[in-house]
Amino acid sequence: MSLQLQPNLAEPGQRYFRDFTPGDDFYEALIETHRDLSDEQSQMLNAKLILLLANQVGDIAALKQALAIARDGV
Repeated sequence: MSLQLQPNLAEPGQRYFRDFTPGDDFYEALIETHRDLSDEQSQMLNAKLILLLANQVGDIAALKQALAIARDGV
């Protein structure tokens, strides 16, 4: 399986005029979710979010590939 590395965000029923708009919408929601949290709380939120999204993906091979790509160059 090849990991999707191109923009692939959308909201059902929503039409976008620019490819980056759904990503901007998600980023805004992510930043808002972190608003007023301490650094420790933000780290906990990120850990929970990663586990929730990993469970949604469910494909261990895809998750391992994502981990390797995320770590590359860090």
